[in-house]
Amino acid sequence: MSTLNRFIFMNKKITSRPCFVFVALLVLASCTSSEQMADLAIRNVTIIDAENGAREAQTVVVSAGRIIAVQAAEEAVSAVEVVDGTGQYLIPGLWDFHVHLTYDQRFTEAMPGLFLNHGITSIRDTGGPLELVVPAVEAIRAEGAIAPRVFFAGPLMDGEHVVYDGNNMPLLGIGNPDPETARANMARLAEAGVDFVKIYEMVTPEVFKVLVEEAEARGLPMDGHVPLSMQARDVGPHVQSLEHLRNIEMDCTANPSSLVADRRQLLTNPEGMAGGALRSQLHSQYRIPSVKAYDEAECGEVLASMMSTIQVPTLRLNAMALQPPFARLDWDEVLEKLPEVAAVDWATAGGGSMEDRNTDTTFPDWSLFLVRLMHEAGVPIGAGTDTPIGFAAPGYSLHSELEMLVRAGLSPLEALRAATLRPAEFFNLEHEMGTIEPGRLADLVLLGSNPLDDITNTRSVQAVVTKGQFLNRTSLDALVR
Repeated sequence: MSTLNRFIFMNKKITSRPCFVFVALLVLASCTSSEQMADLAIRNVTIIDAENGAREAQTVVVSAGRIIAVQAAEEAVSAVEVVDGTGQYLIPGLWDFHVHLTYDQRFTEAMPGLFLNHGITSIRDTGGPLELVVPAVEAIRAEGAIAPRVFFAGPLMDGEHVVYDGNNMPLLGIGNPDPETARANMARLAEAGVDFVKIYEMVTPEVFKVLVEEAEARGLPMDGHVPLSMQARDVGPHVQSLEHLRNIEMDCTANPSSLVADRRQLLTNPEGMAGGALRSQLHSQYRIPSVKAYDEAECGEVLASMMSTIQVPTLRLNAMALQPPFARLDWDEVLEKLPEVAAVDWATAGGGSMEDRNTDTTFPDWSLFLVRLMHEAGVPIGAGTDTPIGFAAPGYSLHSELEMLVRAGLSPLEALRAATLRPAEFFNLEHEMGTIEPGRLADLVLLGSNPLDDITNTRSVQAVVTKGQFLNRTSLDALVR
């Protein structure tokens, strides 16, 4: 089943006959008020999206979960619900492109409301065991649920030594020690209805090749980390997105082939270390020395190999030392929205002075530098947070990620693209989502301030349209504790 067909079935908002529906919507848009009233109209608003820029004095008309018209504000409109958007800004619904719904189960049930509360109308779950993730996804997709759209990968496809094994670290991954196991696991994921596949760090080149072949045969997009046994330039062309900039620094040195040979020897794991410990040892041994051994020419070749691979740098995590969430003035307000038990833990963990924390900024600075290089080279960038890992408050942290992307060199409009259109492109849904045009799904965010003036204005969420349903600020606040 193709990505679009799975999307149609799971979200129950798109008919299997899209041509018929689009014609019907065009007819509806032309009807007079006496013939047909639309569900919703947002009048006299400034529209902003990554493809069309800013359009002032517009009215957006919605019916049956779709945008059916975008017209001048002075044109007449007939709708059941009319919202005055004067002085406000309408953007496409935001994505958090890197989420773990079940990593910390204290957050799982609260996540859908927290995402919508902050204007996130779509999420991509990038790893968790099927027995936990599938029920969470089903609850979000249930008929009548007020929740974002969700796409999921199932467990991380790791190697013989699993990092997130459920013993030493939370359970997120499964082992693929050989090609035969990889094929069997891929069949199981496809049967479970996953929307994409995530390849993790401990796989061998042989297993990586099989995972790619099996995913391509099933029409499943591929996400991942650069495996430690491989060079980034040999991974990027075969997957559609990569996370955290992880292990790319090891291929941006003057001697990358020598480094990967050394890593492969260590990955034989003669001491029998747990997967998480082995990965940590390799990161400690190679990451910072590789950053310091940066080679411009080699890195240029790496970036050239990734022109069709969306990079999801999670800068709010990588560069947390530069902008810690618990140092923000609104952090106490954020904690008040979170599940109480988790909020208490986070308040305690976030206490203390900055002098007590690791303030080494080598990798944070490198992350910003690399994203700037990628952006200047034309490598596509996506916005994800790794929530709830590393103080990533669901929903809230996406806005912090947008700030960091701008800090790395993206314009505010380009940062919006990273959180709207790029994620849709990953799933080949750019003609369904990510812009504000007739025929698009009605996932929208109404802002009180202009995000093109200051990207932090994406925080000024006044209302959200999710699957065509309008939620004002009061309704959004009712979704969280």
